[in-house]
Amino acid sequence: MLIVLLLKRKRLPSHRKARLTYLAIAVQIYGAMIAVYWGAQFIPSGWVSIVFGLSPFITAIFSALWLKERSLTFGKLTSYFLGFSGLAILFNSALQLDIKAVYGIISVLTAVSLQTASAVWVKRIQAKLPASTQVTGGLLFALPAYLITWIVFDDAQLPQQLSVINIISIVYLGTIATTVGFVLYYYTLIHLPATTVGMIPMISPVIALYLGHTFNHEPFTLKIAIGTALILSALLMHTFFDNFIARYFRSNR
Repeated sequence: MLIVLLLKRKRLPSHRKARLTYLAIAVQIYGAMIAVYWGAQFIPSGWVSIVFGLSPFITAIFSALWLKERSLTFGKLTSYFLGFSGLAILFNSALQLDIKAVYGIISVLTAVSLQTASAVWVKRIQAKLPASTQVTGGLLFALPAYLITWIVFDDAQLPQQLSVINIISIVYLGTIATTVGFVLYYYTLIHLPATTVGMIPMISPVIALYLGHTFNHEPFTLKIAIGTALILSALLMHTFFDNFIARYFRSNR
């Protein structure tokens, strides 16, 4: 990302709002990412996307508290109930798998909360920085935290063996997921409300479940299907219900 800034001939601002923005982004890059990668070892990969599908609800709560966005209407409150009902069913399925699966869901849920809090915090600061600058600053703030974690929990030991898949994953995360994915995410966050950005995970749970079941042979039970359906129904209600009711009343005046 520093190379990208150099090529674009952009500075890295250091004023107060910029530093706060970098700190807010580091909450996601460090806190959310380390939580999701720790939790992902205990649950099927598709479940990660399902739990992340709850991010619009958590975003709406934070947006209502911090940004005063209108996100606690009847339709949205109903959608939260449906979404967390789906999550409860997944918790029940996790208990049948292994207690570690419950740890995995709690860890990923923590990651979702940190990511959404980070997004709303960035919107609240309103530093008006370019997306590439935001990501670079956030990475610089997150890097020391990762190094400290590596030293404390791993004694700064490098893995003795890396498979081809490990290497490809690391290269992908460093070059595509970070430089392209994060920049596009924060570009979207600059131009859209936090609750709208929170809807991005809407399509991923079904795709993730299909890919996990097809390529990783992950279980797909009736309970998982019902839990996923409830969360997706909640997302649809969260997006469209209030607008539908408003249009209905306008047309019947």
